[in-house]
Amino acid sequence: MASHPASALAIVDELIAADRLPGSHLVPTVRGELLVRLGRRPEARAELEQAARLCANQRERSVLLRKVAALE
Repeated sequence: MASHPASALAIVDELIAADRLPGSHLVPTVRGELLVRLGRRPEARAELEQAARLCANQRERSVLLRKVAALE
């Protein structure tokens, strides 16, 4: 992300296409954060909701859901 969030998003999308970290909440979390920085709020919200569904840790899930609520 040193140059731009769009560059980082492309890398994350490559990870998804290669089916890296399937079922991990980390990929949609990072993707959601990058989409927020790009101003793509509806997409970011969907990614963060997905991350919350996949997250097994209640505290992390709470943080993610707060981020989702902030995008409403």
